[in-house]
Order: sequence, then structure tokens, then C-alpha cells
Amino acid sequence: MRANYRLQRLFVDERLAEGLTVGVSPEQAHYLAHVLRLAAGAELLVFNGRDGEWLARIAAIAKKAVTLTLVETTRPQQPQPDLVFCFAPIKAGRLDWLVQRATEMGAGILQPVITQHAQVRDPGLERLRANVMEAAEQCGVLAVPEVRETVKLEKLLAGWDRDRRLIFADEDSSTDNPLPALRAISATKLGILVGPEGGFSDDEREMLRALPFVTPIPLGPRILRADTAAIAALAIVQAVKGDW
Repeated sequence: MRANYRLQRLFVDERLAEGLTVGVSPEQAHYLAHVLRLAAGAELLVFNGRDGEWLARIAAIAKKAVTLTLVETTRPQQPQPDLVFCFAPIKAGRLDWLVQRATEMGAGILQPVITQHAQVRDPGLERLRANVMEAAEQCGVLAVPEVRETVKLEKLLAGWDRDRRLIFADEDSSTDNPLPALRAISATKLGILVGPEGGFSDDEREMLRALPFVTPIPLGPRILRADTAAIAALAIVQAVKGDW
């Protein structure tokens, strides 16, 4: 059965299989009962990032509790996208937007990275994960990206898989065209690294450019905000080397 996107989609962190009854969180119960005003027997789609997508019916509904009965699978589980998206945290509202867009655009791992000019040191991982779930619910995503613990740039690079090419959004590049550098990449495993509001420091750029597994790319002739630069980098990499 194909997914019906006219139905509400909901992430639940329980095993999904035909005939099972699962509960939802109090916040989700409130949303279903009091915002959407659904009643017993109403149908929706549920997923957990592991067992595919399922058609479910509301079995029982109350003020703070809703139980769902799983009817049938609508889509099989998709593999996790093999794209690591590394980003310096920015202010909360724009970071929420950035994480949601990265989820939509096919990032498989979201990795917050602390750089020298980063103005935000604690991005709030639970908030990031909540934004990932919201974006996945709204956009039909089944393979929910993993949000990793925040690390400093030096630690990220020290533990980086040398077989995974790290594409570094370099605002100080000598060219405006990212295509030649991207087309020259032969690796199939990729990561993207974008900086904070103030950009990377000179020392960080020098360190990154010296690493054999790093490819610097420009993002065009204009100065971009950090969140815009991040989405531009994701778009160009996915279009040239990714799954687009």
C-alpha cells in the first residue's frame, strides 16, 4: 500500500508490527485529541525509523492518552542516508530551521561542531532531535537522521573516517565555482562541514586545507548567512555527488 499523505504522520518510539497496540506521548495525545480533534477509529500513519511506515487506527482516546492499533504496512523501511552533515551551532530559531531542512534534504547524521568563532556552545540536543522528528513527520522521511553529541572541531577531525571525503564550505576560496572540486571527488562516502556566523578562523582554514581527506569548495560570489550557506552546501553536494 502506498503512503497517503493526506493522513497525519506521527513518530512513535515503539516496535511496529501488524496487530500491535502502541501508545503515544502525552504531547502527541493532546495534539491528536484537542488540536486535530480526532476520534476513535480515525486513521493516521506512524513510523519509528526502524520498522517502516504503518497505517494505524485510534483504538482509544482520552485527554492525556491515546492508543493506536497497527493495521498494515504502507512503506518498507528505507536505509539511512550515508551523508554526515557537520555544522557549527547558530542561534536557536535559525538552528531549528536549519536542522529541519537538513532532515528534508537527506542528511543521515547531524553533527554539531564547536569552532573558534561559534557563538553558541550548547545547541540543545533534545531540541534538535525534536526538530528532526517534526521534519520527518511532515516530509515523509522514514530514515530519521541521527543527532550526535556536540564535539570540538579538532576532535571531529582527529576521529574522522579517512575513507569519507569531508567537503568543507570555504568562504575564503579563490574561486566562486564549486563544481570542478566536487566533480573531482571519487569517494562515495561523504561529509559536509559548514561554519558559524563569523566563519572559520584562519587557523582552522589552514588546518582543514592541509588534511588529505578534505575538499574545500566555494559557495558562489555572495556573502551568505550561516544557515543559508549550510543549505546551499547540502543542495550543491546532493545535486552533484549525492542521491539527487
